[in-house]
This record gives sequence, C-alpha cells and structure tokens, in this order.
Amino acid sequence: MLAIASDFFDGKVARATNTASARGMLFDHATDFLFVTSTMAALALAGLLSPLLPILVAIAFSQYVLDSYFWHKQKQLRMSFLGRWNGVFYFGPALLYIASQLPLAGFLQTLFGVASIWLGYGLIMSTLLSIIDRTIAPLQLKRPQ
Repeated sequence: MLAIASDFFDGKVARATNTASARGMLFDHATDFLFVTSTMAALALAGLLSPLLPILVAIAFSQYVLDSYFWHKQKQLRMSFLGRWNGVFYFGPALLYIASQLPLAGFLQTLFGVASIWLGYGLIMSTLLSIIDRTIAPLQLKRPQ
C-alpha cells in the first residue's frame, strides 16, 4: 500500500516543486516495474498467478524503454494509452490477493481471490495487446501516403 501511495504522490510533488525530470520519470517507472514484477513473480511461484504475466510485463517494460530512447530517440519515456493503464492495473493482482487474506466474510475472501486471478488473465491479454501495439506503431508511421 505504501508503494502505491508513494507512487501516486511522488510525481505530483515533483511537478508541484518544479523538480520533475526525464531521469526521475525513468527512475519512477523502473521502481514500479521492479515492484510489480517481483510481486507478480512471487504470486506466480506460489501458484496464485500465471507465470506468463511477469514475463510479459518484463518484455513490455523493456520494449517501452528501448522504443522511447532508441527507436524514437526521445529524451524521456514515450507513454501509450494502453501501457499507462496497464501500469496502473499491474498493482491490482497483489492488492486483490492481499484483500483475499484479510479476515473478511468468506464470500469476500473468495471474491477477491477469484478477482485477482481474472485480473491477471485480463492483464496478460492487455499486455500482449500493448506489446503488439508498440511493435506495429512505428510501421504505421512509415507507411507512404
């Protein structure tokens, strides 16, 4: 919960104090990536999440960085609509799993556990779409008129 809260506020504070930078953005996204990927890997090792998801997240993040800095030669990360929302929802499986372990009514525990699994499958699909989108986007830009 602290990681999510600090992630939400650090960018706002950096912009408000005029200290936001491309390096800060890369650091923020890299720490988010490390947190969610290691959390997803732990859930996958415990059999609570498909092991495909952390692998796809690693591929998507690598593609995001390489695409931004090397393909488009930008000085900062180049976000996509789908990638941004994936980044937000990547925290979801861990939060839902944690919620499923709270001393709640049995129905809610089951609901949160099942929601975590289904969100994981949804994120596999949306991450695959994001990877495909980033792969074909440069081809669309080079298409002759």
